[in-house]
Formats: sequence, structure tokens, C-alpha cells
Amino acid sequence: MDCQINTSAGPLTFELTYKKVKNINLRVRPDGTVTVSAPRRAGRAAVERFVREKADWIARARERAVQHTPADPLPPPPDDAACMAIFSPYLERYYPLFAPTIGGRPVIRLKTLHSMWGCCRPAKREITLNRMLALAPREAVEYVILHEYLHFWYPDHGKSFHQAFDRLMPDNRQRRALLRGLLR
Repeated sequence: MDCQINTSAGPLTFELTYKKVKNINLRVRPDGTVTVSAPRRAGRAAVERFVREKADWIARARERAVQHTPADPLPPPPDDAACMAIFSPYLERYYPLFAPTIGGRPVIRLKTLHSMWGCCRPAKREITLNRMLALAPREAVEYVILHEYLHFWYPDHGKSFHQAFDRLMPDNRQRRALLRGLLR
């Protein structure tokens, strides 16, 4: 439901949703709209008080959102054949290293994802890569592919995972930085 309140920063409209959550959660979307999810037991007055207390933070978040709004929309991702043409050399380069652990070639899936570059499901012998990765610098593509292969050895991002990553790709942190800001 849409709600409007007066705050120290001026009038504020937000979308309120009651959900099965423990706390009142507030989000400022990239377009500057504000959403609030609250536990069913929270009264409207408590939600409004919470939002009023966060008014200055909301104003700053909206300002940041406007500054980071892309001038140009992202181009559409390449088709699957073009993606695989880009990804295959790196998939082939690292496969021999992980082949004894994987027990056969992994299934490679392509999806257009909005918040991550790749995903590995070792139990299913499956790597999913974001089609948008094909638009990234080649060093970043190689980073993501090695990252996903490493999950066949280490399921989490613990110390051993990072030690292996540093050993196999010493500049992995610089390569990771190439990906920042590319997904919006």
C-alpha cells in the first residue's frame, strides 16, 4: 500500500508491504522510490516512526541513486553462440586442472542474471554463467570462470578458496575490480 508522511526532509511517499519478516526493512530502489516491508505485528504508527527516523538516510540514498543512474541502458546480451565463443577458451583452459574432481565435463548453462556473474552447483556438475559477462573485459571473464571452477574444490569462499585463487591467479583482486559497476 502507498503511504505518505511528513518528515524533517519533507514529504515522503513509500510503498508498505506487511510480510513474514522479523524487522522493519527499508530500501531505496535505483529509481529513488522507497519500499518498506514490516512484520504483520508492526502497527502503522511504528512503521511511520521508523521511516521518519531514517528520513535523512533516505535523502542521502536517493541522492546517490540519482548520481549512479546510468545515462545509457545496458546493451542486450549476446546470443548463446557468441557467449560460448567467448567463454569456451577459458572453460577449456581450466577444465584439465579440475577434471579429476569433477568426474566429467560440467554442464555449462547461460542465463541473463541481474545480481551475479556466475554460479556453480558441484553436486550437479553445473556452472551457470551470466550472458552479460560476455560484455566484460576478457580478464574479468577468465576471473569468473576460474572462480566457478574453484567451487568444485571449495564450496564456500573460505581461506582455502582464496589461497587457491591467489595461487592460480595472483591478480584476481584486480580482475574482480573490473566487474564492479557493470551489473545494474
